[in-house]
Amino acid sequence: MKTGARLSREFFERPCLEVAPELIGKWFLHRLPSGVRVGGRLVEVEAYLGDGSDPAAHSHRGPTPRNQTLFGPAGRLYVYRSYGIHICVNVVCEAPGSGTAVLLRALEPVTEPRPNAAMRRLRGLPGAASPLEIARGPGRLGQAMSFQLAHDGDSLQRGAIGLYEGPNGSEAPTVAAGPRVGLTKATALPYRYYDATSRFVSTFRSGKARKRS
Repeated sequence: MKTGARLSREFFERPCLEVAPELIGKWFLHRLPSGVRVGGRLVEVEAYLGDGSDPAAHSHRGPTPRNQTLFGPAGRLYVYRSYGIHICVNVVCEAPGSGTAVLLRALEPVTEPRPNAAMRRLRGLPGAASPLEIARGPGRLGQAMSFQLAHDGDSLQRGAIGLYEGPNGSEAPTVAAGPRVGLTKATALPYRYYDATSRFVSTFRSGKARKRS
């Protein structure tokens, strides 16, 4: 599983709406205690702003014990439980105190047998299940990559979790933008970015209200 360089903190210290579309095509990987690295190529993300213009952002009402990671340094994970069920993973952007982050919505899983098998196992999927069921949607992604609430605040610049440039020679994604999915506030903001050619993108491309899971 060869990738390019790990993304630096400086990459994430830029405006969220610049970072989000550039995450499409990057590789998101988690080395499990077993040594297996699970993850794959990101194909869908959503940006959430902390400047007061985005009522759907978790930071909109200011810092709380739950969201304090959003107000910390860029290049860290903000991990939360959605509707008491799904673990969702975000990357914090901009300067400390900004409250901005990008939700990682979907990825194309690594195709090597061992990582793929590990992701299926984490999802509770049979071996014959379609690879589309592994990490298409933020809740599936979190489960397939074995994320827990304890990962909240973890750095992406060191350790077992990282975001990377794609392998040399990787085809550039066709990045498109549209309304975010599963919201009841700020539904028209075109802050969802995805690879328009990927079948691993969520099926709910219309932006209709749907739970963030």
